[in-house]
Amino acid sequence: MLRLIRLEMKKQKLAWFYRGAVIATILMAGFIFLIVFTEGKGDPAFGSFADALSTVGLLCRAVFIVFASVLLSKLIIEEYRNKTISILFTYPVERKKLIMAKMLLVLALTFGAMLISTFIICTSFLALNSHFQFVSGKPEAGVLLHTGIQLLIQTLSAAGLSLIPLFFGMRKKSVPTTIVSSILIGGLISSNNQGFSLGANITVPLILGVIGILVAYLSFRNVDKNDIH
Repeated sequence: MLRLIRLEMKKQKLAWFYRGAVIATILMAGFIFLIVFTEGKGDPAFGSFADALSTVGLLCRAVFIVFASVLLSKLIIEEYRNKTISILFTYPVERKKLIMAKMLLVLALTFGAMLISTFIICTSFLALNSHFQFVSGKPEAGVLLHTGIQLLIQTLSAAGLSLIPLFFGMRKKSVPTTIVSSILIGGLISSNNQGFSLGANITVPLILGVIGILVAYLSFRNVDKNDIH
């Protein structure tokens, strides 16, 4: 499977994804800093370090779920639409393994982008906060550790959740459907209703992450039997 993933990485031109991830990280960092500088000390945007870092995590997860849908569209949906997947299926490898390799590549890239982007923005926020005091006081090691573990688990869960659009996209082999469904999912996990957010809870994203992987698997479970259409 690792060999198939490496071959897929060589086959696909992923420079656009890396550039996009860098640009998105810069824009998200700018958005966070715009909020804290605009609000000012009189009415701080974040009540605590945990709130600030959690917000950064939510934003990164929502954005890269959409990135994942673009990856899924390019690596799987478009190959079906253009019939180039038929060439891939001539390889002496099970079709299911070929699609799974693509899916795992998307999962790994999405998780890595979410994690790195979250780390960079959170670190930048903490560094600037030491000078500008967006959040008063100094962050406690225990708070940072607890929040860091939460962010790691939520990021892993969101990576699994990002695969759900594949299920909807494969039904009609539709790129727009794949991307629109990812936007809805990203909005769902980042929404906040009277202080409750799906993305701020650990248990719910974990369950949804597992469901996301299972749903994505359902989208191609019969690929070895079905004709390409």
